[in-house]
Amino acid sequence: MSSLSRELVFLILQFLDEEKFKETVHKLEQESGFFFNMKYFEDEVHNGNWEDVEKYLSGFTKVDDNRYSMKIFFEIRKQKYLEALDKHDRSKAVDILVKDLKVFSSFNEELFKEITQLLTLENFRENEQLSKYGDTKSARAIMLVELKKLIEANPLFRDKLQFPNLKNSRLRTLINQSLNWQHQLCKNPRPNPDIKTLFVDHSCGQPNGARAPSPANNPLLGGVVPKPGGFPPLAAHVPFQPMPIPVPTSLASWMSNPPTGPHPAVSGGPLGLGSPPIQAGLKHPRTPPTNHSLDFQPADSDHVSKRTRPLGLSDEVGLPVNVLPLTFPGHAHSQNFNALDDFPKSVSRSLSQGSSPMSMDFHPIQQTLLLVGTNVGDIALWEVSSREKLVQRNFKVWDLSKCTMPLQAGLVKDPGVSVNRVIWSPDGSLFGVAYSRHLVQIYSYHGNDDVRQHLEIDAHVGGVNDLAFSHPHKQLSVITCGDDKLIKVWDASTGTKQYSFEGHEAPVYSVCPHHKENIQFIFSTALDGKIKAWLYDNLGSRVDYDAPGRWCTTMAYSADGTRLFSCGTSKDGESHIVEWNESEGAVKRTYQGFRKRSLGVVQFDTTKNKFLAAGDDFSIKFWDMDNTQLLTSIDADGGLPASPRIRFNKNGTLLAVSANENGIKILANAEGLRLLRTFENLAFDASRASEASKPNVKPMSAAAGGSTGLTDRVSSVVGISMMNGDARNHGDVKPRITEDTNDKSKIWKLTEINEPSQCRSLKLPENLRVTKILRLIYTNSGSAILALGSNAIHLLWKWVRNEHNSHGKATANISPQLWQPSSGILMTNDVTDTNPEESVPCFALSKNDSYVMSASGGKISLFNMMTFKTMTTFMPPPPAATFLAFHPQDNNIIAIGMDDSSIQIYNVRVDEVKSKLKGHSKRITGLAFSHILNVLVSSGADAQLCVWNSVGWEMEKSRFLQMPSGRSPEAPSETRIQFHQDQIHLLVVHETQLAIYDTNKLDCMHQWVPPESSAPISHATFSCDSQLVYASFVDATVCIFSAAHLRLRCRINPSVYLPSNVSSGVHPLVIAAHPQESNQFALGLSDGSVHVIEPLELEGKWGLPPPLENGSTSNVPPSTSSVGASASEQPQR
Repeated sequence: MSSLSRELVFLILQFLDEEKFKETVHKLEQESGFFFNMKYFEDEVHNGNWEDVEKYLSGFTKVDDNRYSMKIFFEIRKQKYLEALDKHDRSKAVDILVKDLKVFSSFNEELFKEITQLLTLENFRENEQLSKYGDTKSARAIMLVELKKLIEANPLFRDKLQFPNLKNSRLRTLINQSLNWQHQLCKNPRPNPDIKTLFVDHSCGQPNGARAPSPANNPLLGGVVPKPGGFPPLAAHVPFQPMPIPVPTSLASWMSNPPTGPHPAVSGGPLGLGSPPIQAGLKHPRTPPTNHSLDFQPADSDHVSKRTRPLGLSDEVGLPVNVLPLTFPGHAHSQNFNALDDFPKSVSRSLSQGSSPMSMDFHPIQQTLLLVGTNVGDIALWEVSSREKLVQRNFKVWDLSKCTMPLQAGLVKDPGVSVNRVIWSPDGSLFGVAYSRHLVQIYSYHGNDDVRQHLEIDAHVGGVNDLAFSHPHKQLSVITCGDDKLIKVWDASTGTKQYSFEGHEAPVYSVCPHHKENIQFIFSTALDGKIKAWLYDNLGSRVDYDAPGRWCTTMAYSADGTRLFSCGTSKDGESHIVEWNESEGAVKRTYQGFRKRSLGVVQFDTTKNKFLAAGDDFSIKFWDMDNTQLLTSIDADGGLPASPRIRFNKNGTLLAVSANENGIKILANAEGLRLLRTFENLAFDASRASEASKPNVKPMSAAAGGSTGLTDRVSSVVGISMMNGDARNHGDVKPRITEDTNDKSKIWKLTEINEPSQCRSLKLPENLRVTKILRLIYTNSGSAILALGSNAIHLLWKWVRNEHNSHGKATANISPQLWQPSSGILMTNDVTDTNPEESVPCFALSKNDSYVMSASGGKISLFNMMTFKTMTTFMPPPPAATFLAFHPQDNNIIAIGMDDSSIQIYNVRVDEVKSKLKGHSKRITGLAFSHILNVLVSSGADAQLCVWNSVGWEMEKSRFLQMPSGRSPEAPSETRIQFHQDQIHLLVVHETQLAIYDTNKLDCMHQWVPPESSAPISHATFSCDSQLVYASFVDATVCIFSAAHLRLRCRINPSVYLPSNVSSGVHPLVIAAHPQESNQFALGLSDGSVHVIEPLELEGKWGLPPPLENGSTSNVPPSTSSVGASASEQPQR
């Protein structure tokens, strides 16, 4: 076929697609063989339409064309075969084996025999190579990654994977041009020619006046110049416009034609039974690694211990190496199991704001603290649990002389102003207010009702339409956009303008900063519907396209940063919520359920990486992110405006909704109601406490760039934002100060727990004896506990979901099972040439609980948490690993602390040490990453802390612990570290002290030192919300501190959890905090037992927070409480 004929096929394909002849489009693609539509192919694979998949492929290749084609067809037919086996449809499986897979027997007879033997197994996962096979959906996704790479590498598909860069409606344009030419040749052209057919040449009839204008814009034909459309109906057919500026991979997908390069290395090698591994690039674009499972090896490396092995760990947003997230017996349930109970729908509070709320935001840590901005410029701070308005500020220009003259003149003429946006900084130490007139005001928050002016910026000419915080270059910045069509970035400490982005042709409506793989960028939307994306480099927009609705659009990522959504309303009232496919820059799904004509601009929010919510039609509508159909709609007992404004708290347990008559309704789910009730009880208890004066609270956390910090309010409502997963909320509330300080019953006292009846404790069952529990952790789901014994054996206890434990979470009320796979194997670390009893063990758990990396003095082992099988071992000693930590952005990067005092930065995928860090003089005892500061903090047996840049791995600073006088340890002692949930403050644990450090300066903010007569500290950890510190001691006592100032609030004596017949030397060696229940912890003991401890359900907490002594905010408060002293010996406050 000639080149022009080929181009005509492309024009026809574009025309058919624009006219929605979908089946015909793909039929023509197949029959012509000119264009392979990868998007269509992906959809058919995901849907399991295997006949259509092979039929479509047949237009481009056959099974025996080349090794790539053979591999493509084999993977598809193998998947079809496994799905039939998984459904126990033996007859269908046999049919597939004979008709589809038999053809491959001539190439690999042994493989065909092995495939045939799967018919004899009750569950084909008993085959070792298929033990990691998950469910159908995940298996198809894993296979599809490999298929795409094979197709891209197959020479038969060369030049067939990209559609030509055509203007919209190109065929119509050519026809109109032809009609123009025909009309110009008419002898008697009419002014308004009547074109009724294309089957014959156009000719005007009888003479009727002068030559007519061109009919090119005849509405019948759509016109020569098409109107700018929305995102193309068929993304693969209409690529984005090429951009001259190179961009990082995380944004390249939003460009029209990213720079082309060689195809990623793909195996066309031997066929294999095992599933192809899922690659990290599924969610985060990056260069795909070599696929080891197809017998192609990684490139050579200088690393001496480098070897061939099938390993590559995915970013945790997807699935790792064919390993499914850990599930327990009895946990199988449908996607919408209890879905209607998960989101807030019960009206629990009604607040009267006084003017109409325009924007709301919950504090990121103290999750019952609500910030509100209104239509008259007011801002308010609400404690929703107590319905108390802590702060009310009316609009006021702080320094009129520094404002531009247009603003000064405008305010004199019309002082009216509205709040367009209020938002907290990531750590809650600042909040910003964007106004409808030029200004942005930044306040610093110091707890309770202490709100102070921080920055006032005359940011834009006209209204400031949106505001956001971001951390480019490790520095907290404020991002604004406005009516002047600009986006600006400001230093959050000084107010200095850092960037100004020009390019929008209409007022900028919203901004959405984000980062991927250390690439920081900003999405922006304008009132003409344009979406643009910017890097912090003043080199212009990377994206220029239309949003659905083409008017007021906002964008938001899911909480885990892996899914992008937008919500928009057109001028005609048509509203849209869509999810974007970032890999293609196209709409992935459109959610249904809006009224035909919304009566205002619809606001939306996301929560729990699961739900979308929007205010529409006098109600709140909810969607499951994975289902386009409306999940449910609630009216919050009525009284809502047409398009209510909504905002979830961080954990999705509370939802603020604007109401009529200047009201705000707080909706809660079961956990939210429990949270609010807890606060009410705490407020009642705290009201009995007395203080001589209002405490002067020192901020707990400081914003990057030197801004003032967030305090732990002795009186504050503290929400739980867990460190590793979804969180439940508990906290402390504001004491009501009374004048009567002489009433002894109102004096605060340390809570002593001496009897088992005063709390809930559970000794976990054991049938595998270990001498000591040396490492202990909850799984991130909160439904299991993993321990590592001194004999290098791992123990896993699982709580099963049942009628007695509906959530399947760890609890002291129900005994779990000590779990083992049916094979009976144990997860046992390599102990070759080592004595595990004398070694320093370490382990790290993947974020989705699928695998654990562990060592006990020998090689590091990677275990599958479902099968307990050893996936690989690496890094034989010496030196031996003593601490392991996964990089928070890339699970293939591991920081490994060694017993020779070095730290090795190891890339699992390529089996190579990327960097070796030296700064300690003794073995490494702790490692912790901060994704906010982009640093790695290390601690060692030398009692030294070191801070390393996690990009270039240079040491930024170091400091030795402040040892109490006369308390230096006799032998090298472990120094453990853990980041506060703000990712800025650091808990440091040493046998001589507990301390809180500011990582930016490595300053010790607070320190607690046990009395000389007390036992040393054996271990300590933050609670999941970072509001408590649990510490265990060598005398078996457990103490619970308020984390903000390290003040003791509760002590648990050994008699509570240890039976009387236990040896007096038994004590906790390690303590672990539940990832969602802030008041639950577990102890690993020196006798090999594990105990789970919780407060009584009626109490719900561990004592009351102590008041600050004499209002002092000393960084290092005096330690006057002995761990072993009785309550009566405590100083009264």
